[in-house]
Amino acid sequence: MKVGLTRTISVGVALFCSLGVVMAGRQVGAPQQKEQMAEDVFKNIQVLRGISVNEFMETMGFFAASLNANCTYCHVAEANTDWGRYADDVEAKQTARRMVLMVGGINRTYFGGKRGVTCFTCHRASERPRITPSIAEQYGPPPPENPEAIQQAPDAPAVDQIFDKYIQALGGTKAVNNITSLVAEGSYQAYDDTEKRPVEIYAKAPGQRSVVMHSRSGDITWTFDGRSAWSAAPITDKPVPVIVLTGNDLEGFKVDAELSFPARIRQSLTQWVVGYPSSIDDRDVQVVQGTSSGGTIVRLYFENQSGLLVRIVRYTELPIGFVSTQTDYSDYREVSGVKMPFHWTVTWVDGRTNFELRQEQLNVPIDAAKFGRPAPPKPPVGQDSRG
Repeated sequence: MKVGLTRTISVGVALFCSLGVVMAGRQVGAPQQKEQMAEDVFKNIQVLRGISVNEFMETMGFFAASLNANCTYCHVAEANTDWGRYADDVEAKQTARRMVLMVGGINRTYFGGKRGVTCFTCHRASERPRITPSIAEQYGPPPPENPEAIQQAPDAPAVDQIFDKYIQALGGTKAVNNITSLVAEGSYQAYDDTEKRPVEIYAKAPGQRSVVMHSRSGDITWTFDGRSAWSAAPITDKPVPVIVLTGNDLEGFKVDAELSFPARIRQSLTQWVVGYPSSIDDRDVQVVQGTSSGGTIVRLYFENQSGLLVRIVRYTELPIGFVSTQTDYSDYREVSGVKMPFHWTVTWVDGRTNFELRQEQLNVPIDAAKFGRPAPPKPPVGQDSRG
């Protein structure tokens, strides 16, 4: 997608690209005890009402990916340094509102209210809807599968066989089953950052997880305590300091926490489908798809030669369509008898972040407070709230 934003956008923080926003009289930093709706936090929300703040932000990322555009395509350039200017009405934003209503009308009229078309249906990563077929695409390599398209391959290995090979590649059933916690330290670099910054990752079985990224303007934190999830970031990265995650976003965090432990992957998902063979970077892989208890679709890609997990893609359903979060794993090293990936690349609709881990520790005590609701982040000493 097009970049050139002046703000650093970190993991899970979506672009504020269309329809304009500004703080609606709520004090920044005030504690939030319930789900925050977009129209309660922002001004000038006219058609995307009734969705959470995080869903609204992800919807902006969906628009950006559909049009291959960035924030200033629908907003004034001054919004890059002033959240309030996102509320300014411009022609592109007014057009976006009409498009949202049009797509909703098409789905109600011709698809019985089900999602038959989205922004991407016509735009397909172009600022203008595409109306002429591409011969190059027609005879080129097939596009990646959509979340609803994967099919069971008739001659594929059984899903248990794939997972057994994976567990053995990691170090064997006994060693993998004994993993109860993970603590990792290293660095991360967002797609528009010029420097690497420290990161800490904590995970505790059966399903707790915390990621703390020490950005230049303050800590960016994602936590899941087994039931509730939150994201916190400086005002330079998000318009509100702490967001309570609900619905499909909460389910996605639950999936991430459970999949942190290899021994739990097989039983944490159901409705398994083993797809046709594929390839990633010229490596043959076997793709399997499962569904979480909350309905989140998850795809896992295992390298045929080594049996190791090299990619996970999970799909979050928004009111306007699916958005995907892809995590690629590499640089497996042995830690306490188990092979663990030391390099992760997380990609979503509006960004990419590389994680390079320096050390990982298994089965160490972790304070329960690491997984609780994070406090509103404070800028480092010597910096103001704008970074």
